[in-house]
Amino acid sequence: MSTYDRSMALTGQPPATLSRNQKVATLIGLFGLAIILLAAFNVDFPNKTLWLSISLAAISTGTIWFAWDMYSNKEPGIKNDGVWFKSISSKGFWGWVAGIALTGFYIILYFYPEYLGLVAKGDNKGVIGLFDPLSRALSGNPASQWFVYGTLYTVAILAFGIKFLWKYRHNRYERIRTISVMFFQTAFAFIIPELMARLNGSSVLNGGSLPYYDLKNMWPLNYYNFEGYRIKAFLSSGDIGFGLLVFGIVTVFVISPILTYKYGKRWYCSWVCGCGGLAETAGDSFRQLSDKTVKAWKIERWVVHSVVVFVTLMTTAVVYSYLGNDTSKYWLTKSTFLISVAAFLTTVFALVMIFKREQLQKDAKYGAIGYLVIILALIGMHFFSGEGNVFLFKSETLRKSYSFLIGSIFSGVIGTGFYPIFGNRVWCRFGCPMAAILGFQQRLFSKFRITTNGGQCISCGNCSTYCEMGIDVRAYAQKGENIVRSSCVGCGICSAVCPRGVLKLENGPLEGRIDSNQVLLGNDVDLMTLVNKK
Repeated sequence: MSTYDRSMALTGQPPATLSRNQKVATLIGLFGLAIILLAAFNVDFPNKTLWLSISLAAISTGTIWFAWDMYSNKEPGIKNDGVWFKSISSKGFWGWVAGIALTGFYIILYFYPEYLGLVAKGDNKGVIGLFDPLSRALSGNPASQWFVYGTLYTVAILAFGIKFLWKYRHNRYERIRTISVMFFQTAFAFIIPELMARLNGSSVLNGGSLPYYDLKNMWPLNYYNFEGYRIKAFLSSGDIGFGLLVFGIVTVFVISPILTYKYGKRWYCSWVCGCGGLAETAGDSFRQLSDKTVKAWKIERWVVHSVVVFVTLMTTAVVYSYLGNDTSKYWLTKSTFLISVAAFLTTVFALVMIFKREQLQKDAKYGAIGYLVIILALIGMHFFSGEGNVFLFKSETLRKSYSFLIGSIFSGVIGTGFYPIFGNRVWCRFGCPMAAILGFQQRLFSKFRITTNGGQCISCGNCSTYCEMGIDVRAYAQKGENIVRSSCVGCGICSAVCPRGVLKLENGPLEGRIDSNQVLLGNDVDLMTLVNKK
């Protein structure tokens, strides 16, 4: 019988079964998860430090070994890898099982931490009790459900980050970007905040305190940063706390716009952000599941910008609620604050409409006008509110509503739990207010763009398939158009998977670039003229 493979499928063959090494790696990883699962059923491990170390080491080792066996013997470069043949990465049976399991974990973590062993008064039990030794070693305090979550989050980014590095080892940009998110998650989001908690009351601070603060988080992602209890914590911590408060304000109005102008929103969404870090590493296998339809794009724009309006109103209401009215005691009174917010938003809107209106589509213009009218109308209604109210609502009601709907349900339960169903960036794409604000800046005045050489495009579709933000990159490449989209997070995967080098991430000015439209149309291009201009 002939052994020739006569298949002419462009997508390649279905993936082979797991190798022996991959099976062993899977068993090791499952053993680590089994320890945590046993702890969830109140199995009391005699030496929690030892068993926690074994569990985390087994999970990491299994993940890294599996990835090493999968990619070490392959030539560098992007392969199809049978993503649409695998059940877990194509919304098959195992994909739904993974989605339901992750969603269930997040629901218990956010709303029923007692089932994980959290004890309000007394020693923790179960899973949270298993993490007590590590928490006490870092912060000196017993573990909480958020410490457990942070630890597993960091382990996932580190382990799957190594997998990502092997998979994209041919691309320098992807290697540097991945190392960056691994560093910021481990140092800024996990270790430093825990050490800050340990320094509370330390002689180093002369008996002072430090607020628990993730230095890479900024408003509106940390929507709670300007609430009354946070402001009091900052001010009670002396010069260090006041410096952190000022830093939080400066990042919003100075640092973020400057970096976005120079590098686009990728400086945060793909290099620093923990949500983006988990999506890029642990969620890499699901990036092709993002919806590329026009309908999804329209829903994305309205939903994510509605979240921005919600968080703006909520933050304004919260700050308003603890300000005073006596001008002899407070330089920033309730009325002054609301008038300042209204003036700032109106100024931004006016500048955009005057200088950048050509870059906005008709529905974007109408949406901006509608949102501005809503915000200004609600601010104007504060005069009819009772004491402690704003926008006819209690500020606490707005805060709790946002915290539950956006902070918990959207960013946690749906944003991560639905990776295997809607793709790895569902939160970043549809719900993250930080991504929306940075995207607004990127679209209007950033130097960042993805340039295309349409004459080289063979319409293979790899770029669109692997775009986690649902952008039909191929449509831009076929027309030779530069990609300047608010939703683009600059992950660079579209460029990495392109077999022809059509796509390139650039930060420089437009001058001196080859007009790809002319190349695509077959017109003569005077390259020497471009060279002499540089």
